[in-house]
Amino acid sequence: MEIAFVLVGIATLAAALVTVTTKQLVHAALWLVVALGGLAVEYLLLTAEFIAWVQVLIYVGSVVVLLLFGLMLTKAPIGRSPDADSGNRWAALAVAVASAGALVWVVVDAFRTTWIDLDGPAQGSTEVTGSFLFRHWVLPFEALSVLLLAALVGAIVLSRKRGKEQS
Repeated sequence: MEIAFVLVGIATLAAALVTVTTKQLVHAALWLVVALGGLAVEYLLLTAEFIAWVQVLIYVGSVVVLLLFGLMLTKAPIGRSPDADSGNRWAALAVAVASAGALVWVVVDAFRTTWIDLDGPAQGSTEVTGSFLFRHWVLPFEALSVLLLAALVGAIVLSRKRGKEQS
């Protein structure tokens, strides 16, 4: 089980790296599907089936489709995009490494003395996840759905303005 977890983690990390380094936007979106799918497999290996299916339905199914839909509506270039490379790769890499280091430090520090209660219901079960989600995270979840809807409307508005200017 641990070997499978590490192998899927390495494949997911590789897909995420290709996602952020490719210069083709559509390829980046497709590699994002692979990275998010790998994360769902990791959740399945941790016996958090509910979270895994939420990952597939919401992120792989909705967010990536929304991203591809936005790319098509804004008439973004399908092939290599010269706008995708600003020449600030080293600064971006430094910020990414610093952010990842800070995130790892915060998570390790937060959970250093926390132990998982194995006597109660499984932490990834539908009962525990649903209770926690609807008790603490309803408002952020709904705010995220409004944000995604605003992004879709913005993409439609941007595509309409370009069409009128060209006519």
